Amino acid sequence: MKIFSMPKTEPKSIQELMQRAEMLAGLTLGEVAEVARIKVPVNFKREKGWTGQLIELCLGASAGSKTQQDFAQLGIELKTIPIDEHGKPLETTYVCYAPLTNIAGIEWQTSSVKNKIQQVLWVPIDGRREVPPQDRCIATPFLWSPNAFQNNQLNTDWEELMEMIALGHIESITARHGQYLQLRPKAANGSALTEAIGKNGQVINTRPRGFYLKKNLPDKS
Repeated sequence: MKIFSMPKTEPKSIQELMQRAEMLAGLTLGEVAEVARIKVPVNFKREKGWTGQLIELCLGASAGSKTQQDFAQLGIELKTIPIDEHGKPLETTYVCYAPLTNIAGIEWQTSSVKNKIQQVLWVPIDGRREVPPQDRCIATPFLWSPNAFQNNQLNTDWEELMEMIALGHIESITARHGQYLQLRPKAANGSALTEAIGKNGQVINTRPRGFYLKKNLPDKS
């Protein structure tokens, strides 16, 4: 087993962050949790964010504003991603909440989505359900940014979704909209409601929505 220690400070450079991340590669969640002195859940049904929180702790991510990147000083967002035995993503990846009211003037260049995904440290982890959480292995982390084509398509997807929200079509948006970016309900439970724009411009109540990256992102090219 590799020897690593829990960081006491945030990484001061991208190189330091990547060194910390690479030390986790090949370890199981159980091994990492043992060093962090954290109990591993039997399953993730009620603790879906547990893995991300563990990796944040092990890399020294700041616990600051969630509107910023996890490593704000470096401009890097941290994302764990469950993969299958072939290294393919098993799930879409949550990015941030979507604004459903007061959206006039919001642009792609200054949007929370672009801010969150302009540079991402991906930490792939075995996500096969038949493997107990404590035995799931961490694969090799990698730093990723959208290339020009991907960025343009993300921009297009975001503008399409935001236009539908602005025109009062929030209830017509499905996960099929967008090539790389999709909008889906995002709430702790189905009874949570928030305000949005209705078809006739009136205020309606609907479930909160979040932006998600589809499984065809990221790639390592």
